[in-house]
Amino acid sequence: MSQSQSSRRPRSMYPPAKPVNAAADGQKMRSIIAEDPDWSLALVPFLTTLCLQHIINHFEENPILDQLMPNYKAYVLQRLPVSLPLTVTANLISDESYWKRCCEVRWRLCDVSTYDNSWKRMFFERHLESIIELFIPDATDTKTVLDLVPLCQNYVKHLNVSQLLPPIKEPPRFDEDDSSDCASDMGSEGPSMDHFDFRILLDKLPNLEELNVVYGVKGCGMNFEWNLFEFTFRDCESLAKALNSCKTLQVFRIHHSKVDDEKCCMLVSQLLDHPSLQELDFSHNHISDRGARAIGKLLNRSQLKRLVICNNQIRGSGAQALAHALARNATLTSLNLRLNRIGDEGGQALAQALMKNKTLVNLHLGGNNMTEPTAVALSQALVENWTLKSLNLSNNRLGVDGGKLLEEGMSHNSSLVECDIRLTHVGQDSEYCITQALRANQIQAKIKHNYDPNAKV
Repeated sequence: MSQSQSSRRPRSMYPPAKPVNAAADGQKMRSIIAEDPDWSLALVPFLTTLCLQHIINHFEENPILDQLMPNYKAYVLQRLPVSLPLTVTANLISDESYWKRCCEVRWRLCDVSTYDNSWKRMFFERHLESIIELFIPDATDTKTVLDLVPLCQNYVKHLNVSQLLPPIKEPPRFDEDDSSDCASDMGSEGPSMDHFDFRILLDKLPNLEELNVVYGVKGCGMNFEWNLFEFTFRDCESLAKALNSCKTLQVFRIHHSKVDDEKCCMLVSQLLDHPSLQELDFSHNHISDRGARAIGKLLNRSQLKRLVICNNQIRGSGAQALAHALARNATLTSLNLRLNRIGDEGGQALAQALMKNKTLVNLHLGGNNMTEPTAVALSQALVENWTLKSLNLSNNRLGVDGGKLLEEGMSHNSSLVECDIRLTHVGQDSEYCITQALRANQIQAKIKHNYDPNAKV
């Protein structure tokens, strides 16, 4: 291109001039300072997110959940606070992840496997238990329990109440102007209940299957008094009526509560002909022969499968009553009489009952002052009985001759697979032979189980 042609080029064809640096020229520019220095257009939330967050923030006043799409519903559930009132969440939220967060925030140890892997059931059972354990008669309003019932009744199956508080003991107050008659009237007034009254609760739990209760106080420290561990007659009467009203109850346990013969008879009287009770546990109480006779009567009029009366004061007469019932019973599979005082009188009676009984699988007679005469009776029972699979005779003075008799009985038995003879003073030879016989029975049981998967081992 010639010089003349380049000089005729239009001005618009030339490249634009570079912008002038205003700062260099001393010109003033308007500065804008953002309220949030980290603000970015990329951080602006979606309108959907803002709406969901509004639902979360106002969930207590307007609980919107089931109307949401599944992904939005999951978003809300993951962010709902666990401090929401139970009146809002109990019958609305079934999501397990939400109740898992509720449990883990409230309790340090959470073993959900003991609650059929249901976090919601764990929360409501433990929440109700804590309310009962902290209930103070005539100080705590029963409305705190009754208001919770409509919220938890569909989820509570087991209750494990490890303490029950007594009423607050107030020192007597007498005015100088009061007459002696007035003072005696004031002293005669007492609380309306001695401990939490289960009558207000049990009949309102349609799915309750198990109740474990202890009438005592945990961690009383220096404030120890005997009345903190007292199961009164009035307590027993109200508990018995509550048990009778709970027709779904399958397991009842009352431990370390000083249940004596009179209270045992009252409880048993309300459990006769109970439609669903399968397990009864009176361990670590003060039951003796009269209470044992009442329990024997219960065996003949119930569908009990497991009975535990360990660490009581049952002697020979009480054991004979139990043996008489056991000989005719067709439902009981486990009997635990550990740490009683049945002696040879009771041991022989139970051994004779085993010759007739065809359902008992486990029998625990450890620590019962039994000697050689019981070993004689048990040896004969092992020849006749082919149902019993576990027998515990530990901590009884059976002696060397008793061991030989048991060895003879085991040589004719093929069903027993467990026999605890520790601390029984049997000879080593007898102990070895009994162990070998048990191993042979165990092998036969495994073969039978592999051949018939429905067989009970």
